[in-house]
Amino acid sequence: MSADVWLPIPPEEIEGLPEGPRYLFWDGGEDGEQPFPGDPADCVVYVVPYMKRGAVKARPLEHLTGVRVIQTLTAGVDDVTARLSSVVPGVRLCNARGVHEASTAELALTLTLAALRGIPGFVRAQQQERWASAFHQSLADKNVLIVGYGSIGAAIEDRLEPFEVARVARIARSRRTTARGLVHPITDVLSMLPDADVVILSTPLTPDTLGLVDAGFLARMKDGALLVNVARGPVVDTGALLAELESGRITAALDVTDPEPLPPGHPLWQAPGVLISPHVGGPSSAFLPRAKRLLTDQLTRFVNQEPLRNVILTTDAGTAGTKGR
Repeated sequence: MSADVWLPIPPEEIEGLPEGPRYLFWDGGEDGEQPFPGDPADCVVYVVPYMKRGAVKARPLEHLTGVRVIQTLTAGVDDVTARLSSVVPGVRLCNARGVHEASTAELALTLTLAALRGIPGFVRAQQQERWASAFHQSLADKNVLIVGYGSIGAAIEDRLEPFEVARVARIARSRRTTARGLVHPITDVLSMLPDADVVILSTPLTPDTLGLVDAGFLARMKDGALLVNVARGPVVDTGALLAELESGRITAALDVTDPEPLPPGHPLWQAPGVLISPHVGGPSSAFLPRAKRLLTDQLTRFVNQEPLRNVILTTDAGTAGTKGR
């Protein structure tokens, strides 16, 4: 029996992998039906393929009877935790904290600036060969509220700093103080919304954040405010958002939607005041170097029996529930 590590990046392309395990390449293939690279019972570390459907990511899980670590290459792990019922107990699930901060924060700023400065309208005018000068909002002097102040939320604030915003307020699951100031608990969010010109969502999808941005949340946003979502689509109630967009009271810039992918004909495509990108916060040239560094470090820790980084949970017997770590 060998100790196999399944990687969605060819192992010869990752420098510094520790000796010991046998490294096998598996990313599910173009159709999700790529044969397994070895006996699943021999796999001790499963690195989940990136940018694949949830069914593809979950396909090996019930066969990985000897797995000890499941490592995602995403910051959010909701698509994996939803499919852990067949995983053996004692498996550590780790996310990719440190991989997506730069890319996702860049996109959050891109969407914010593009929406405020009217870039979608300029693109449409260019396609029509029409000179459409107009007065638009600036990010300068705005109050920004970041909902979900983890590593990505902090990276977003890093990038806001040069833009002369009036104030940045921060919301996380619980209250704490950082070098930049107070992080408010999520229970304060409704009281803070009326002061925010821009609300940026970067929270993970959990039972507590599912549908967080509902009709009541949106109603508390000030007239003319911009909602930016680089978190997960189901954090926002799509029907409630559509009602606000169609009224013209607020605008939105969305990298994620519910449903996702957004199907042709969905009313969100043509809603007024919305800019949509196709969940591209993570996939950029910044991804591979950081993903490779994470895998090298994490696998070195695993081989040397050192504490792993980014452990989100450890599976329980039967995995009907999970233990947070």
